[in-house]
Amino acid sequence: MPPAQRLLALRLLLSTGVLLGLFAPMGKIARESGISAAAWAFAIAGGGALVLLVILMLRRQRVPLDRPHLRYYLITALLAYVIPNLVIYSAIPHLGAGMTTIYFTLSPIMTLVFSILLGTRRPGVLGIAGIVLGCLGALIVVFSKGQVDRPADLTWALLALVIPLSLAAGNVYRTVDWPDGGVPLVLAMGSNAVAALCLILAALFFDGALPFPMLAINPFLVVAQMALAALMFALFFRLQVAGGPVYLSQIGYVAAATSLIVGVSMLGERYGLITWAGALVIVAGVIATTFDRAPKTA
Repeated sequence: MPPAQRLLALRLLLSTGVLLGLFAPMGKIARESGISAAAWAFAIAGGGALVLLVILMLRRQRVPLDRPHLRYYLITALLAYVIPNLVIYSAIPHLGAGMTTIYFTLSPIMTLVFSILLGTRRPGVLGIAGIVLGCLGALIVVFSKGQVDRPADLTWALLALVIPLSLAAGNVYRTVDWPDGGVPLVLAMGSNAVAALCLILAALFFDGALPFPMLAINPFLVVAQMALAALMFALFFRLQVAGGPVYLSQIGYVAAATSLIVGVSMLGERYGLITWAGALVIVAGVIATTFDRAPKTA
């Protein structure tokens, strides 16, 4: 990766990761307000899609609806948004915002496995070391039992493993099946729009009602989340192009660190020294993978 592209990828990695890391604390506030997991996940996908659609309309940019694009929208929506977000916002009341986003940090090792199997990436020594460090740090945090005054529920701790597995599959899929001539902003809008439709069905199934009345409980929080989601998704798809699936998966490290800091400083979550030690190991992993010079194989 050329120095200029590496610097761009690093900036995108940090900014996207921080924005993603704010999702869980806001989701915790939403859940405590009485908004369901399905309704809140819909607010993120639907709100992001709406804002991005307005931007595309102002630019007079066409949204392709051919078969490759529609397939991309649907599979990306399920793997990257619908499945992980339903699990994330269901798990937050049981694990805490910081603890839940720690699972993001497990997606790089799973992304790497998928990439190797598909032949899309061959990481260098630094890349492997960084991913191993990140995974080790995540395991330290997971087995530290989470919050000091509220140990993690084992059932939810195991169920939350679906989060990195689904995210990793989405990371690789987006690169492997990127449509010819695909525009990041367009793909972000289309994927979120399809995810929003799926989440309406999820709300009807799990909550027995449409998500709109529930979102009226805290409209200001919903609007803030919509703006945050639109910005994050726009940067996210640019990072996909600049860094590839394995590098993109490192946003989980930044997101987890952000959620931990916000959870402790603003939401009253308390974590022990072992948890913070794990977070420091994760930071070392981010630094190593950032300077990995191994080329993509596809």
